[in-house]
Amino acid sequence: MGFEEMWASLLPVGRDPESGGYRRFVWTAPELECRAWFLDEARRRDLEVERDRNGNLFAWWYPEGIDPSVKGVLTGSHLDSVPGGGAFDGPLGVVSAFAAIDLLRERRVRPDRPIGIGAFAEEEGARFGVACLGSRLLSGAIDPGRARGLTDGDGRSFAEVAAENGIDPDTIGPDEELLGRIGCYVELHVEQGRALTDPVGVASSIVPHGRWRFDFAGEGNHAGTTRLADRRDPMLAFARMVLAAREAAERNETVATVGKVHVTPGGVNAIPSSVAAWLDSRGPVDDAVRRTVAEIHEAARAGAGAHGVTVDLAEESYTEVVDFNLDLRDRVVKALGGVPVLPTGAGHDAGILASRMPTAMVFVRNPTGVSHAPSEFAEEDDCLAGVEALATVLNDLACG
Repeated sequence: MGFEEMWASLLPVGRDPESGGYRRFVWTAPELECRAWFLDEARRRDLEVERDRNGNLFAWWYPEGIDPSVKGVLTGSHLDSVPGGGAFDGPLGVVSAFAAIDLLRERRVRPDRPIGIGAFAEEEGARFGVACLGSRLLSGAIDPGRARGLTDGDGRSFAEVAAENGIDPDTIGPDEELLGRIGCYVELHVEQGRALTDPVGVASSIVPHGRWRFDFAGEGNHAGTTRLADRRDPMLAFARMVLAAREAAERNETVATVGKVHVTPGGVNAIPSSVAAWLDSRGPVDDAVRRTVAEIHEAARAGAGAHGVTVDLAEESYTEVVDFNLDLRDRVVKALGGVPVLPTGAGHDAGILASRMPTAMVFVRNPTGVSHAPSEFAEEDDCLAGVEALATVLNDLACG
C-alpha cells in the first residue's frame, strides 16, 4: 500500500462530516481506531510492534542478522488531534514513515541498525491538558504522580483511563531500556506556518512555549434581579485578562492565546460563579514569554480586585527553547542537498525527546499556513517529496 492509499485509509477516522475537522482524543474511539490502523500497517510489513508503559506505540524493522545491541533510528509522530484539528498535524509523519520504509525496501536497502516508527500518545494534550504527555513520560520530563492525577473534561483521571486501556498506571514513567535502544529521532511534520516556501525544510529550533490556567471565582446570581453594584462577576475579570493577553504579547513581541474557557454554571440568565480559562503563550526567548504571562497575571489580579472576585494562576506545562542537535541537523540538511532551515513556534515530541537523544525535524510545506483547523493542507506532491526526503535521511542515518 503506497502513501496515497494509506493516507486515504486514515483520512475518514474521527472526521466531522460537516466541519471537516478532526477529534481524535487519546483513548477515545477515533484515536483507538487510528492505533488499530497503525498496528495493521506495521504487521503488514512484518515489523515488530511494541507498546511502552506510557501508551506510546512503536513498530521496528530489524533486518536479518543485525546486531541487537546497535541503537536504532526512530521516526514517526502522533495520531491524536486538537479539537476540530486538521488532517496533517501528526498523521502525516506516521504515514510518511511507513511509506519511507517501503521505499527503502523497494530499493533493496539493508540498514545496519534498526529503524523504528513511533506514534506518541496525547501529543496535543487535548484530553488531559499536558502536551506531548507520552514523550514527557517516556523521557522523564513529567512526574508520573502528576500525570496519574491529570483529569479530562469529564473528570476522569489519566490513571483511570490508562488502566481501562491496558496500561498499568503504577508503572508509567521513564523507560530507560527503551530509550537506550534509540540512537536518534527524526520527526517529519507539516509546517504549521507559511515560512517554508520549498517543498521540504529542516527545523533549527522550537521557541519557548507553555500553558497556564487562570481560575476566576465570584458569586453566582440572577441575571435579571441582581443590581450591577451588587455583582461579583468573574466574567468581567476574565475579559480584562483576555484583552491584557493581546496587549502583553504586543509589548513583548510574543504571542498569547486564550482558546479554551469553562464557565460555571453556564446559564444564559445566570451570573457565572466561576470562570476557568487557559492561556497559551510563546515567544522567541524564555524571558519574553515569562514576562508576558506575568503581565497578564497582574492585569487579571487588577480586574479581579475591581469586581470583587479572586483569581488563581497555575502553570500546566512549559518547555524552554529547544535547539535541535546541531550535528544531526547539519547531517540531515546535507543528506537533503541543502534545504532551508527554519525555527518553529509549534511544540513537538522531538522537542521533548531532545533532552535524552539527538533529535531533528523535517518539515513539509504548508501553502496556506493554516494549522489546528480543518483547512490545514499540504499538496500531494509535497507530501511525496517529504516521503522521499525521509527515506533519504533514514538511509543516511541507518546505513552507514
